[in-house]
Amino acid sequence: MIFLGPFSIPARIETMVWIACILSAYIVGSIPFGVILGRLKGIDILQHGSRNPGATNVMRVLGKPFGYACFVLDVSKGAIPTIMAGFLNEVINRPPHELTQGQMLLWLAVPVAAVLGHMFSIFLGFKGGKGVATGFGSLAAMWPLLTIPTFCAVVVWYFLLRTTKYVAVASIGAAFGIPLAYLLSVVPNDLENMVPTVLHASPPFWVTGIIACLVLYQHRTNLGRIRRGEEPQAGGAARRGKILSEKKTETE
Repeated sequence: MIFLGPFSIPARIETMVWIACILSAYIVGSIPFGVILGRLKGIDILQHGSRNPGATNVMRVLGKPFGYACFVLDVSKGAIPTIMAGFLNEVINRPPHELTQGQMLLWLAVPVAAVLGHMFSIFLGFKGGKGVATGFGSLAAMWPLLTIPTFCAVVVWYFLLRTTKYVAVASIGAAFGIPLAYLLSVVPNDLENMVPTVLHASPPFWVTGIIACLVLYQHRTNLGRIRRGEEPQAGGAARRGKILSEKKTETE
């Protein structure tokens, strides 16, 4: 039951609120901002570069300003539904020990829905991007449950990007870094209570682990190109000039 000041919301309505939050997160997550930004330049982003509507491909094809804009929009479409669900159901700003496992699972369903919306968009025939930016925004918005572990994953992402030069490798490493960082964050100082404490707080670990596996699956083609030496490295030559030149030639 949700308590709002002197008022309370019955369990049935509370369930309906959660369902509405989850469905809304999927719909918002499905918005293909990369495709929309491409159309502003007269380019079908799904036909160029890696043919992916995510920020990395948008940056390669359209340039940094559009890539950064796509990243911010993809992060926002994960963060906003998660924050709204947290406030509506009064689970935000509460540590794991103050939440039931059911509450944690229901709140986690919101970022999962947003990520699935990005990966399997209803607006793109259930196709989409890798879900990294949307996942980052939605998980970082789960304050304080997953905020710090998610920002720890950003450090992992940056380190792997600098060392490997592959965005795909950095993204996969960061995705798996979140459940590991979360697990470390919930281990209590009192070792006698470690097992029950960790078990109670385990839902975010398992769910973020599943999300990491989804991110790995979505990057399978990138990994294949890396093995074949065909995957562009970060900081490498961009295709933007060639693509925009081709587009200009078509319109002349």
